[in-house]
Amino acid sequence: MDVAKVALLGIVGVLTGLLFKSGKQEYGTFIGIAAAILIFSYAGAYLGQMKDAVSAFGSRLSGSGEYLGILFKVVGITWLSEFCAGLCRDAGFSSIAAQVELFGKTAVLLAGMPVFLSLIETIAGFMG
Repeated sequence: MDVAKVALLGIVGVLTGLLFKSGKQEYGTFIGIAAAILIFSYAGAYLGQMKDAVSAFGSRLSGSGEYLGILFKVVGITWLSEFCAGLCRDAGFSSIAAQVELFGKTAVLLAGMPVFLSLIETIAGFMG
């Protein structure tokens, strides 16, 4: 049922935004941003449920808590940077969108560094 609500919210947001595109373009942009934020909040609620389910699964695995935390951080960074870049691109600011995406990619690389270092240590342990 929530999927139907989100789909309907998206359609209403787009149609309302299109009504304002011909006259007051900034209102259409604001309506689009508001609809996107509402849809993103629905996705955030589902992400919280997903985190609880994966954390319950991860508690059964030994030593996976750190890696699951990194996984959630990376997924959050990716979704948030893509969402913000999409909003910037829709508002006509492609250069800012590109910078947000670049920062998101850099943040993902930095957040995943402990996994990479652990992998290097494991390989070094096998080699000698």
